[in-house]
Amino acid sequence: MSDRPWRIIDTFADFLTYWSTAQTESLPRQIELWRTSYMSKYPELLSKQVQDYENQDLDWRKVAEEHIFPRLAERLPLMRQARQHLLHLCGPIYARAAQVLGLDFEVIFVIYVGLGCGAGWATRYNQHPACLLGLENIAACGWHGEHKLRGLLAHEIGHLTHMAWRNAWESFEEAERDPCFRLYAEGFAQRCEHVMLGDETWHPIQREDWLPWCRENEGWLAREYLHRVESDQPVTEFFGSWHELQGQKQTGYYLGHQLIRWLEHDHSLRAIATLPLEEIRRRTVQFLKRRSLNSG
Repeated sequence: MSDRPWRIIDTFADFLTYWSTAQTESLPRQIELWRTSYMSKYPELLSKQVQDYENQDLDWRKVAEEHIFPRLAERLPLMRQARQHLLHLCGPIYARAAQVLGLDFEVIFVIYVGLGCGAGWATRYNQHPACLLGLENIAACGWHGEHKLRGLLAHEIGHLTHMAWRNAWESFEEAERDPCFRLYAEGFAQRCEHVMLGDETWHPIQREDWLPWCRENEGWLAREYLHRVESDQPVTEFFGSWHELQGQKQTGYYLGHQLIRWLEHDHSLRAIATLPLEEIRRRTVQFLKRRSLNSG
């Protein structure tokens, strides 16, 4: 492995060049120029975002016009702040992961302004493990400060570590379509975030009452998640910055973290990472049923 086993692809200058002319255009024209004059330089990045929405049966242009591009101008200062922090944080967080989790593969950090596919996205890029860092989502979530970005980076590296330990680079994102696997995977990454940073950082928190609310309503969250698993309903409201349950966002990160902590009674973190798929489904349902008995 090289002396610096991580690198940053920073596309922000190209975004600013595009935005300097596109900002006065109509929304449809801004979106088209984003595709042809900015993302055309990063075809794999464009393809991954479009494919992500196609997998959800969503029109990426409609999402862009309704949720992303109307807010870019006002969020630009926050995106600038986030980008500056990320340039200084990626290396130290990688080093921490190497120290605590034994991370031993190259990671590419891609800083970009995209379609809202995620503040962080653990995947592969240029055939390497990668963290895609969407400045538009980081700003939308209010995660532009150093503390939140540390947590976000640790969380995404947790996903990459999980993929490596499972040797599941090609199948991991597909497996996350299973609601049981998704709860387990997000919980694992959240647990890695805490282990790496030595504190319960909870980067998804956007409201002060989030953690107390999750603790108080853990039984209800488990019942609701279990109901959706058993009735084959989507669990979208538990994840992502655009969705919420009873006014609270991203509660799946809390519930998944509790699942991993429960599994740690019998397994090491490494053993949890490599559980067979059927065992993951069985243990997740078992956990949800037990926590469903809790009040709240």
